Amino acid sequence: MTPKSEEYLSSDIRDIADVKLAPIPAESSDKESSTMVSSTPHPSRLKYLSLGVLVLQTTSLVLTMRYSRTLKEDGPRYLASSAVVTAEVLKIFTCTFLVFMENKYSLRAMNLLLKEEIVKKPVETMKLAVPAGIYTLQNNLLYVALSNLDAATYQVTYQLKILTTALFSISMLGKRLGLYQWLSLLSLMAGVTLVQWPTNSTGEQKVLTVGSQVVGVVAVLMACVSSGFAGVYFEKILKETKQSVWVRNIQLGLFSFLLGFLGMMVYDGQSVRQSGMFQGYNAITWTVVVLQAVGGLVVAVVIKYADNILKGFATSVSIIMSTLISYFLLNDFHPTGVFFLGAMLVIAATFLYGYQGKPANGTVKV
Repeated sequence: MTPKSEEYLSSDIRDIADVKLAPIPAESSDKESSTMVSSTPHPSRLKYLSLGVLVLQTTSLVLTMRYSRTLKEDGPRYLASSAVVTAEVLKIFTCTFLVFMENKYSLRAMNLLLKEEIVKKPVETMKLAVPAGIYTLQNNLLYVALSNLDAATYQVTYQLKILTTALFSISMLGKRLGLYQWLSLLSLMAGVTLVQWPTNSTGEQKVLTVGSQVVGVVAVLMACVSSGFAGVYFEKILKETKQSVWVRNIQLGLFSFLLGFLGMMVYDGQSVRQSGMFQGYNAITWTVVVLQAVGGLVVAVVIKYADNILKGFATSVSIIMSTLISYFLLNDFHPTGVFFLGAMLVIAATFLYGYQGKPANGTVKV
């Protein structure tokens, strides 16, 4: 999905939404459980509509981001750090509007809630500084990755965030992985290794806009690690409090905006002072920013109305679409048999990780 876009309103909100939509505890009465289940239907039409939107959003974000970083223009290219900051601002406004809706469109009620949860609880708010900094780094790394890798290779390699998230979940949350999940992680590592396997190509060498393919791969791997840690850290915080997901994301967005703006001024301050923060912005750039900002909301809807297997299906379809479009339209990707084998292993791993086997005999704890 994508720089979400690895949640905070980014592709990593999968873990966040799972917390809010966790099963009802065993201590709850059967009557309460049946009432809640019956009151939250999962319409088939809405389920598949949300999946379709997720596939479209993930694929569009990767391809437009890649296109925007390779497009040749007369003027200066837009700053990736500026795009990250702008996306954070849009996310804050989006979450604020959702809180406004939750409070029945009452400005007074919303202001009281935000003051109570953010201003009067500085310790809880400061806990979000850590994942905010990591997410800011991650989003910038994804721009670096897509400046150096074709969309298909990026999409497949970025699925390593499943592995990093699983490992951090085991070490930080004490989660257990079933047999099928361990097998999926092995398949995932094998698939990504094949995708990155060097080939002796006799055709034209791909022209990279910045750096080399090694830089892109390192950027993706660092983004996977940061995505896994930040997502699990955020999940841990959410489990310890009863705050709304949207309120938490406002807190996260505020820190991300401050840190992102600081990073922009440190690394691109001279360019900002000379040509402005929005230098090089065009319709494609704004499309990338909006897609990155709303990506997490789309994932939240999918989590609510779909399940892990269908999420895996959406991810797999997105990888296939990115590969086809990257080959036929962007003309920056020439697949090999080894790449296809690796991609199939990654897609299979995505499905297998969401498969619910029998936990009684197939559970392994590390």
